[in-house]
Amino acid sequence: MRQAWRVAEVRAAEQSLMATLPEGTLMQRAAAGLARRCALLLKERGGVRGARVLLLVGSGDNGGDTLYAGAALAARGAAVRALLLRPDRVHLAGLAALRQAGGCTVRELPEHVDLVVDGIVGIGASGGLRPPATQHLARLGSLRARDGSRPPVVAVDVPSGVAVDTGDVPGQAVTADVTVTFGCLKPAHVVGPAAARAGHIELVDIGLGPALRGDPAVRVPDAADIAGWWPHPGPASDKYSRGVIGVATGSARYPGAAILSVAGALRGPTGLIRYAGSAHTEVVRSHPSVVAVPRVADAGRVQAWVCGSGLGTDEDARTELRTVLAAPVPVVLDADALNLLVGGQHATDLRRDAPLVITPHDGEFARLAGEAPGADRIGAASKLAAWINGVVLLKGDRTIVATPAGEVWVNPTGTPALATAGSGDVLAGLLGSLLAAGLAPERAAVAAAYVHGLAGRRAALDGPVTASDVAAALRPVLADLLA
Repeated sequence: MRQAWRVAEVRAAEQSLMATLPEGTLMQRAAAGLARRCALLLKERGGVRGARVLLLVGSGDNGGDTLYAGAALAARGAAVRALLLRPDRVHLAGLAALRQAGGCTVRELPEHVDLVVDGIVGIGASGGLRPPATQHLARLGSLRARDGSRPPVVAVDVPSGVAVDTGDVPGQAVTADVTVTFGCLKPAHVVGPAAARAGHIELVDIGLGPALRGDPAVRVPDAADIAGWWPHPGPASDKYSRGVIGVATGSARYPGAAILSVAGALRGPTGLIRYAGSAHTEVVRSHPSVVAVPRVADAGRVQAWVCGSGLGTDEDARTELRTVLAAPVPVVLDADALNLLVGGQHATDLRRDAPLVITPHDGEFARLAGEAPGADRIGAASKLAAWINGVVLLKGDRTIVATPAGEVWVNPTGTPALATAGSGDVLAGLLGSLLAAGLAPERAAVAAAYVHGLAGRRAALDGPVTASDVAAALRPVLADLLA
């Protein structure tokens, strides 16, 4: 598991650590790590000696990190040039070190560059980039390296211009091939449109970890987390002890939603699926192992319910939703179940004793919360989770899972391939199966999103993706993950 921290916590940790170290130690550690990563990139492209390096240098410590790293590269024979965007606020000691090592300053972008280092602004900046940075940024795409290729861009700490705490990109910003960050990850590295601009993330240890206090802004699961959480049957397990999931999805008009959500549930760890709905004939035809009945009231005992996908919004659908919410078991609400909550008297039913997970996309989120998630998706998901006293799985390229206690996770396996009809139905079924097997709601949501993303990536290897492809890909993905 990785963790990302907000600027305020990072700054406090830096101040605490600097009080115990000789002046300038953290900057030298950061610059050494930055220079090392830049040198590795240059070695891949012909070597450090003679390589042409352009530093885009802003003010403050971020500019100092950049200048000291440039000095280290110049000492190894690179031709390092620094374009000072704020000459009046440049880090003077860093500039002196660069010049002493043989580097120099320039007023315009040179014609040929083998590596660009983005040290324009750091984690303390707000808003998009402003002139003159925007003028130089517009010309970066025309630069060419000695072999005629586009030179790679290395961002210092974060790509300049992104909103560090939210991952938003409020204006013009740098798009990096590699981001070298110091001490810990920041939200912009893992969430929102900023994450796509960071490229490969290289984390340099400067000793900050022990000084970080409180909870991280966001957690990022890895394969070991998911495999460790995943429920496994034991020697004494039977179909009931493994968990029984109830699925109240689909309708005579939308039988595909029922079939897909059941397909997702079948790939989960539960031992029995009870389907309740007007698509029961189609469900049994596609999935003979499922026990199917026309109504939720006739389904029998389950350990969790999934409700909503393709259910419709008529009075019969409302009755089914009320029955599901009245059950003293964990519930996943998706699609039409969320639409049924808006504008009626059902919202109060969300505050229930048993666990609740909702899985809105942005449009459904806006209808539930009264406004779109906006720039701060972490904050928006957390606020809604606290209001409903349940877990919110906010779908997107970087799906966010927020708990009412303020814990937030972001899924790293998202893919545009999942932007296809019915994909969310598969996700809801898989999530419900994990809940029925006894996994905690937040872990069930995180695990389902992670595996669902991997399935989308695998399905996309064969071309255009359908939701059926995603459901089919869950089997080999889980086989690899749990091997």
